[in-house]
Amino acid sequence: ASHNLTKEFAEAARLLKKEAPIIQFGKMDVTYQHDLRKEFNIQEFPTVKFFVDGIREDPIDCKGVRRASAFITWLKRRTGPSTVLINSTDQVEDVINANDLSVIGFFKELQNDSVEIFCETAKDVPEMFFGMTSSEDICAHYGIQMNTLVVFKKGKPLHNEVLEDGRWNKLDLTRIIKTFTLDLITEYNLETSVKIFDVPVENHILLFIPTNSKTFNASYENYKYVAAEFRGKIMFVLVNTNETRNGRIFEYFHIREVDVPAVRILNLTSQAKYKMPADEVTVENIRHFCQSYLNGKAKLHLSSEEIAEDWDKMPVKVLVGKNFNRIVF
Repeated sequence: ASHNLTKEFAEAARLLKKEAPIIQFGKMDVTYQHDLRKEFNIQEFPTVKFFVDGIREDPIDCKGVRRASAFITWLKRRTGPSTVLINSTDQVEDVINANDLSVIGFFKELQNDSVEIFCETAKDVPEMFFGMTSSEDICAHYGIQMNTLVVFKKGKPLHNEVLEDGRWNKLDLTRIIKTFTLDLITEYNLETSVKIFDVPVENHILLFIPTNSKTFNASYENYKYVAAEFRGKIMFVLVNTNETRNGRIFEYFHIREVDVPAVRILNLTSQAKYKMPADEVTVENIRHFCQSYLNGKAKLHLSSEEIAEDWDKMPVKVLVGKNFNRIVF
């Protein structure tokens, strides 16, 4: 992944050399630059930072950008307008059909807090086209109320979000919008794991299931149906238990062959794990699990080894999670 990003970074530098020579690209191996690594708090690799106007302090982090085209868009939105002003219905049609994913803001006026947050959000989501309009005719044509954000996929509206002043912040909008850069369900593997963690949704639900099982299709459809209801709140991930390269994630969640299919929720901030109480992967069970988690009513899942048969035979007793509370307290 690091090698690929380095190639894309270099390609962006090559493409921008003539178009925007004022933007300079550089790379540094912090293995030998300990002072710089400490000064800029480099915790992971690769890390990309953007320095503006020669100011050394407080550079802008460029996170989750992995392709040359996205690097270029990200930089252009940082150095110029982050959104395109749209004045006609024809212009809307042109952009939503020309781009795989488009975000259009329909506003009463272009000078308010919601517009400012919308434009700030556009800077950090270079994978999508951002446009805005205050034309009443355009809103009427699409039957959209003023102060509404609409996500279009290949010309078709996918999602509407009313933007009330004072209700939204940049993180909220980024979280909602970025979920549309992924499918409703993302299958976990070495490549997609990077994308999964780039999207700023802290709640992840994972379905562990062998994709060749007889129940897979029905379980997947149920899982996908609920995923649409909780989009932007919980990220839905599929883990194929037949894939041996997923072994580390099985270990992390203590998933055994006898457990599957299994459904877990992970909170990325606290690393807290939750187990779906029901065994069957039905719409009702998944929905209830997600809702109880968001309401703060789901019970933490504390994995434990099985109690050894001879746990109490020796002077030093063998304790695991399942007997710890009973014996100690």
